[in-house]
Amino acid sequence: MREIIECVPNFSTSNPEIVKLILNEIKKTENAFLLDHTFDDYYNRLVVSVIGDKESVLDAALNGAFKAIELIDMRKHKGQHPRIGAVDVVPFIPIKNVTVDDCIEIARKFGKTLAEKCGVPIYLYGEAATSPKRSDLDWIRKGEYEQLAEMISKPDRKPDFGPAKAHPTAGATIIGARKVMAGFNVNLGTADLKVAKKIAKALHSMKGGFSNVKAMAAFIPEKNITQIGMSISDFEKTPLYRVFELLKVEAARYNIPIIGSEFCGMAPLKALIDIAAYYLKIDNLAEDRILEIAVQNAIEKGGYQNQS
Repeated sequence: MREIIECVPNFSTSNPEIVKLILNEIKKTENAFLLDHTFDDYYNRLVVSVIGDKESVLDAALNGAFKAIELIDMRKHKGQHPRIGAVDVVPFIPIKNVTVDDCIEIARKFGKTLAEKCGVPIYLYGEAATSPKRSDLDWIRKGEYEQLAEMISKPDRKPDFGPAKAHPTAGATIIGARKVMAGFNVNLGTADLKVAKKIAKALHSMKGGFSNVKAMAAFIPEKNITQIGMSISDFEKTPLYRVFELLKVEAARYNIPIIGSEFCGMAPLKALIDIAAYYLKIDNLAEDRILEIAVQNAIEKGGYQNQS
């Protein structure tokens, strides 16, 4: 069976023309498949999901990164999402017939290539990190792009690849390997960013919230509302319904309604099953009881035969 790796590069742009050019570089990569992309003005960020085998997913990620470094000038970048570079973070994720170790190897190849060809300093995070503290994105992004020149010069913050100084226009890039996570955003019926930040703080793992959860608050100008943006790194240990229920409690504390939610990027099936089982009180719901999954498994295993 074919190996499948997902890559979810995050680029610091919401310029439609730049987005188009980056996506074109990814889409033209042989044997790589663009699954999804989202971008917006308030985060000023493009999030892409692409899959392929070991070779094609690496090529697609590099092609997109080369174009982003060519076009994005971080000196002009403003946005509500934490970031340190034009190609801000690039995780590789095992999906099928590959391991996390395979993804670590690819992450290192990506980082070494980008550093050598573009002169961009590279930090390895997640499962690819070279020390425990470097596994945490928050630690690497401390001070964000605005303080990168100062932070990168500190001895304990020397990049894993590339020069110990920020790229003039592209900043620095974070590369890693991780398991499938859930990006989940919840919209609040208030424009009060201070209150939204208090709610996000109650959810964030390092600030008293749940393990495996990073949360931040952002203001959405065109809707005059705020949003809690979350990354749930292990939704099997910290299920989304539990996170959502705490968010509801915290929002009710301030008399703020929840007016909508969305997944950022692709929605993991296991997370959706967990949510359905909880809210609908389904006792026997499992992945192999989903019709489309059962059909796919039967075909792959040779269980389907033409009975003509």
